[in-house]
Amino acid sequence: MPSLWRAALELLLPPACAGCGREVEALPFCAACAPLPAGDLTPAPAPLAAWCAAIAHSGAGAEWVRRFKYPARGLAGLDPAAEAAAFGLLRRLAPSVPGAAPELVVPVPLHPRRLRERGFSPAALLALALAREVRAPFAPVLLARLRDTKSQTSLSRGERRRNVAGAFAALRPAPARVWLVDDVATTGSTLAEAAAALRRAGAREIVGVCLAWRPPVG
Repeated sequence: MPSLWRAALELLLPPACAGCGREVEALPFCAACAPLPAGDLTPAPAPLAAWCAAIAHSGAGAEWVRRFKYPARGLAGLDPAAEAAAFGLLRRLAPSVPGAAPELVVPVPLHPRRLRERGFSPAALLALALAREVRAPFAPVLLARLRDTKSQTSLSRGERRRNVAGAFAALRPAPARVWLVDDVATTGSTLAEAAAALRRAGAREIVGVCLAWRPPVG
């Protein structure tokens, strides 16, 4: 839904829970429907200074993430509630992100082939919403994904690190303080490798910010 239409609807309609539709004081969920929070994740994998997530990737949280990341094609994929929930959860997390305010907000990029297949980047949409919330510049193409890495979902911690090793490069210098945004994190291997590319480009304090955290298995 175009942002102008969404803004108009928000002015005309009372705030409603994305889960049950009941009127709420604070979006996106009422207390009964809110996914489990995740918060700060410690320790942060180097070279991240810290990392945090809005919700745990389980139960209702996992379902909302799935709806946001994998919409159906065409009109069947129009799911404004999932988008509003994802953005609302990340905006709610913003005030508690550790460290100083960012000078730049950067998404973890998809490989160009994956981006063509999907038609959009979930991490880029989240990073844009977060940048607007904290009034920081948004840099959707500062990082490039050099290799089309396979899914991390079924890999061990060591396999995850090897899978993304050397997968990212910065295309221009980065400022000192950067928020690095992804949709779902588990061990933080992807965030850490992307952060290493930002460090080589000049960033000194990089904080990973995610929509959801999935606890590693084993």
